[in-house]
Amino acid sequence: MIRRVLAAMTVLALATGLLALAWPQLLGLHRTSPLVQVVALRGASAAVGLVLAVLATVIALLAVGARRFFATIAILLLVFSGLQAAVLASRGFGAGGFETPGGTTVTVLSWNTLGDAPGVDAVTELVLETGADVVALPETTAGFAQEVARRARAAGSPLVSYTVAYDEISKARSTSVLISTDLGSYVVGTGRSNTSVLPSVVAVPTGTGPTIVAAHPVAPLPQYVGEWRSDLAWLAAQCAGEDVILAGDFNATLDHFVGLETAATDVTGATTRTELGRCRDAAREAGAGALGTWPTGVPPILGTAIDHVLATPSWRVSGFRVLTDRDEQGSDHRPVLAQLTRAG
Repeated sequence: MIRRVLAAMTVLALATGLLALAWPQLLGLHRTSPLVQVVALRGASAAVGLVLAVLATVIALLAVGARRFFATIAILLLVFSGLQAAVLASRGFGAGGFETPGGTTVTVLSWNTLGDAPGVDAVTELVLETGADVVALPETTAGFAQEVARRARAAGSPLVSYTVAYDEISKARSTSVLISTDLGSYVVGTGRSNTSVLPSVVAVPTGTGPTIVAAHPVAPLPQYVGEWRSDLAWLAAQCAGEDVILAGDFNATLDHFVGLETAATDVTGATTRTELGRCRDAAREAGAGALGTWPTGVPPILGTAIDHVLATPSWRVSGFRVLTDRDEQGSDHRPVLAQLTRAG
């Protein structure tokens, strides 16, 4: 009798734990450590759950006296893996095609360079290859960004660099953004409001262009979870306007954004889904939201999608791609490329 009770309690505890790991939003724990780290790795969690399910099945076949118990464990693990896979499939693994650009198209590139690691040549090559109008470069120093912009201008791409640095000691404490003069003139906000540990750049147009934010909230390490939560809330507030583009390393997935969205309408007046403030995630809109951007050492399906391009409903996503051909160029992040076109 006691054995059966203990087995039932174990199964119930496991089921509850797996539910919390698979959908911590249900319990309001998606921005709470350690679930904040686990839910970011849905692909890896699904793979681990599947392996454990196979192991539990083998044990069930061998251990006659505990067959029912281990069979139940195997079923729970299979359901867990299936749920993870279903969530990822709903976000999409698509390559993300691109429309023929028009006069209102803006191409946005984001690449965390891990402290200038790929080198000026590699970053400049990618900027020119993609024809980017906006380039968000977390962990990129001012001198590096200025040189990339200078070379891009020499090649006919009119980019201007802007940088915010908290110090000159750690390159991670610098964030840069390159913006094409075709979008107009910009000034960088100098107010005290910003992300807490690592800087973001808020570039405000002097004319009619979109506000552009190069984002870099701190990673949700156990000692920084509070700062990370406040950083995400700050970024959501930056996306409260009518015409905003956010890009960068958010150190957060779509799961972590839940609860930070604000109701918004598109150009037709219809209510539209948003992910952060009034902004929509380009990868999700393009059906590629499950592709991992970090780390480069594992396939995208097993990684975590923490690098994003988001925009208000004044833009529609006309293309998105996670670039996997730069995995050996020094950074532990993959670049992401989005094509945005004025809605309507």
